[in-house]
Amino acid sequence: MTSKLKIIPLGGLDEIGKNMTVYEFGSDIIVVDCGMGFPKEDMYGIDNVLPDITYLKDNASKIRALFLTHGHEDHIGAIAQFVNEINAPIYTLSLTAALIELKLEEQGLLNNTQIFTKKSGDVVRLGAFTVEFIHVNHSIPDSVALAIKTPVGTVIQTGDFKIDVTPVSEEMMDLVRLGELGREGVLALLSDSTNVEKAGYTTSERMVGKTFEKTFNGCSKRIIITTFASNVHRLQQIIDVAAKYGRKVAVTGRSMENIMHVCDVLGYMKIPEKNFVSLEELSMCPKSKSVIISTGSQGETMSALYKMAFSGHKSINIDANDRVIISASAIPGNENMISRVIDELCKKGAEVIYSKNTELHVSGHASQEEQKMVIALTKPKYFIPVHGETRMLMKHAELAKEMGIPSKNICIAENGSVIEFGKKGMTCEEKVTAGGLLMDGSSFNDVGSVVMRDRKRLAEDGMVVVILTISEYDYKLITDPDITTRGFIHVKESEELMDEMKRIAFEAAESVDPRSGADIPALKTRVKNSISNYLVKATGRNPMVIPVIVQV
Repeated sequence: MTSKLKIIPLGGLDEIGKNMTVYEFGSDIIVVDCGMGFPKEDMYGIDNVLPDITYLKDNASKIRALFLTHGHEDHIGAIAQFVNEINAPIYTLSLTAALIELKLEEQGLLNNTQIFTKKSGDVVRLGAFTVEFIHVNHSIPDSVALAIKTPVGTVIQTGDFKIDVTPVSEEMMDLVRLGELGREGVLALLSDSTNVEKAGYTTSERMVGKTFEKTFNGCSKRIIITTFASNVHRLQQIIDVAAKYGRKVAVTGRSMENIMHVCDVLGYMKIPEKNFVSLEELSMCPKSKSVIISTGSQGETMSALYKMAFSGHKSINIDANDRVIISASAIPGNENMISRVIDELCKKGAEVIYSKNTELHVSGHASQEEQKMVIALTKPKYFIPVHGETRMLMKHAELAKEMGIPSKNICIAENGSVIEFGKKGMTCEEKVTAGGLLMDGSSFNDVGSVVMRDRKRLAEDGMVVVILTISEYDYKLITDPDITTRGFIHVKESEELMDEMKRIAFEAAESVDPRSGADIPALKTRVKNSISNYLVKATGRNPMVIPVIVQV
């Protein structure tokens, strides 16, 4: 057989988020995960970043299915874009299926695809691939690794995982099955690198419940807790501790409300009706008997906690009788936003307890000893670290060398790399189109680099609008130029600068000779260049100059 197995990551390398991996053999393709990334601080107005699926659109006829490892946004957040562009069935477990159904229903895309709900241990055969779902521990139920059997060997992709020997619910990660696959022979292991810089083992989720006990015990204040909406085990522990101390619980934030409803319906959470109330009902309870579970653990500007901090929440006002608990760690890039929210809460007199130096949050990702255990069990011939920034991938590669995998059998790839397995072993020489699509609002259109460059310029240097009223017969000015600025200078404090801009605009406009064949675009260009050159020299700043021509 001459066909080679190709593994092509379209996201998730040199970044946290946007996870998507393509497996291709001959005329068959399967895709693993379909995640979004978080925008960076300089991505003005961008809501999320999606993987570029140009390669998949170009090979749409080959795609047999999309497999989802779990229900976190960095693994399912781009599902609407995928379904809108690609016609392929989706295979995943119950909770993940319910969450993506919500997303697709909101976009009117639920009828565009088939969703097949599977269980850990199930096997799906599609073309050249046989895919087995293997139970793992993570910070959301129904998380799985995938064993992908191909004509050239078995590949294991761990998804996000940790080894929790005392999980809050479900069973411990299925290490037995990984060991069986290792004895059968594993061609390659793609393993989660997120927490690989941490030595030892990742702490059990149950430790957070014990910390909640300490923060609830003896507290006479209203308790407001924010965490990741998808951390179902964490939410269950909050509800359990609140019930133990006789507190009523209310929820604020759409994503939190959605996931708790889904988990209640599917039986993933036990929510005692007598303890669960609306925000309106909670307002009638003493603060000492109240708990609010809120979105906003990452300082998101539209989240419930952000609105509380900046006095924008319609039902909740923060004061000195509140204890705010932030039960989450910062996703890289979100540190400043979280700090702003904490500072505003403190200014309002609230007591803020956050995860630094406490066990209010534990990772859902494996540390070094757990990573070693998975490598030891699976005994892969080749190793590909995934799901992490470059330093994490390189650290994971070092760990694999310590476990006896030769350097030549380890591949630190990039998004778009084509990793091939054939008679010559593993090669990584080609690349396909990959990158990030910047999404603004609910459309599927990439904002693009030109728009982002303009937004950055507007944010840094502001804007100058030059309005010229000219005769349609001879292009001559009928009135003096009118100049308006936004985000550049205060007009009253810069009259000299404004007068000089008017003079320059006047001269630029008057210098255009209609007999030379000049037109409106040429006039705009001359005015724009003249004003821009002057402002750079006079102020050292380069605002966006927008000429507006009115012909009368």
